[in-house]
Amino acid sequence: MAKITGLGGVFYVVSNPETTRAWYRDVLGVDGDYGPQLNWSEETGEKPYSLISHFSDDSYIKPGKGGFLINLRVDDLDSFVAQLKTKGVEVLDSVDEGYGKFAWLLDPDGVKIELWEQVEGPEEAS
Repeated sequence: MAKITGLGGVFYVVSNPETTRAWYRDVLGVDGDYGPQLNWSEETGEKPYSLISHFSDDSYIKPGKGGFLINLRVDDLDSFVAQLKTKGVEVLDSVDEGYGKFAWLLDPDGVKIELWEQVEGPEEAS
């Protein structure tokens, strides 16, 4: 039987796609032939996965605009946040939930970006 194998992408409208693409490239270090591109690999020994989460209201997404957020995996959240701060990026908040570390920022169009460092695999979390 055919099945879904992963998240193909996030698509949304912005006022200036070139400016937004440059921000993702210059600030987050993510780029590719068709825009910001993430290539999954298991080089680090972890089992990467993507998640589709549903919420009953937009309180988790605020202060982001548009009714959604983008979650991006990082390998070392503390170092990545430090890099962002040297680039003058405002980090809204960060937290260690035990199963993962999270930090949040807004892209130039007001879309909330959630950075996530997986601490335990999904089958290992209790």
